[in-house]
Amino acid sequence: MSNILSPTEMGQIPPIEIPASSNIVTVRVIDTTTRLHMPVGTMFDPLIKGHTTLASPSYSFLIENERLERKVLYDLGTQQKWQEQAPCVVDMIRTYGWDVRVEKDVADILEEHRVSLSAIEAIIWGHWHWDHLGDPSTFPTSTDVVVGPGFLEEFLPGGKPIEDSPIKEEYYKDRNLREISEAHFNLKFGEFAAFDYFGDGSFLLINSPGHAIGHMCALARTTTNPDTFIFMGGDIASHAGEFRPTKYVPLPSLISPNPLNFLSPKPCPGHLFESIHPQRCGNSPFYRMGTWPDGDPTNEDVPAAVESQQKLQLVDAHSDQVFVILSHDENVGDVIDFFPKIANGWKELGWGDKARWMFLGDFKEAITE
Repeated sequence: MSNILSPTEMGQIPPIEIPASSNIVTVRVIDTTTRLHMPVGTMFDPLIKGHTTLASPSYSFLIENERLERKVLYDLGTQQKWQEQAPCVVDMIRTYGWDVRVEKDVADILEEHRVSLSAIEAIIWGHWHWDHLGDPSTFPTSTDVVVGPGFLEEFLPGGKPIEDSPIKEEYYKDRNLREISEAHFNLKFGEFAAFDYFGDGSFLLINSPGHAIGHMCALARTTTNPDTFIFMGGDIASHAGEFRPTKYVPLPSLISPNPLNFLSPKPCPGHLFESIHPQRCGNSPFYRMGTWPDGDPTNEDVPAAVESQQKLQLVDAHSDQVFVILSHDENVGDVIDFFPKIANGWKELGWGDKARWMFLGDFKEAITE
């Protein structure tokens, strides 16, 4: 059986299906203390005046199924001693001149708030990139590492690590490294294929290929009657401007809170942003996927990545029930409460509405020139 998400106030938005359930999980968003300063040009195109650098956090999520007494983490950000990552990763960071700062490991943050590390049954890597892996070796070996489709074949063919791997063996050594294969994704969430992690409909892993081999988003049911959800987007997009606005949810005529001045009581006219939009419109995303300095695309499989973002656009349009949080969205961080506080009340607190257009503040210089 499935439920239908169909916002009545948005009659032009197609409904999406989700497996029915009366079970929820408790979600806490962890600020991992990771801060990455990277040039925008390596992540997406075209450049918009003034928005030249990303000052990105890297969020982790603590998901607790209290009914089953099970806890998992989705992503870990960057390990505190980032210089001790795999040599090829450290070389890449230094070659590109990225500024990486990390104050604490997620394990330290959890222990500071008296969360037992032995209670974490699994660390789910949304994908294998260095700013998501953290350092699982700081957790007991009873904590599994869960990866997405194709990971084992790519990085451990025949059970042996590849040469010069970007993933240190100590991250998974002596612990259960478990892959969610394509066959596991036997449910549907909108146009995505999904896997019911706890088996009770409270928490789904979402097959969202393209950005990297094995990329998975996650969906947590945060309330029932009505159903609300937090969609953990990982790196399905690097910036909200890659999937907003859309034909489903165009730029509003008046935007509040004002993304150019969050404290202003006056809303911001939406047409200001149409004037700097690459297509001079208000119903398609500002950005497309970018390339690295050597010309290679920043996504492993560009057609698949574009398709995943298109699927996300439909999910994101159901904003009265789904709150999308990307791993590196610094604008969301200005709105939400972080761990140890709970994020389940996001709709009642208005976080989704407040955060939706905050990314437009990144274009302030282009608007005011």
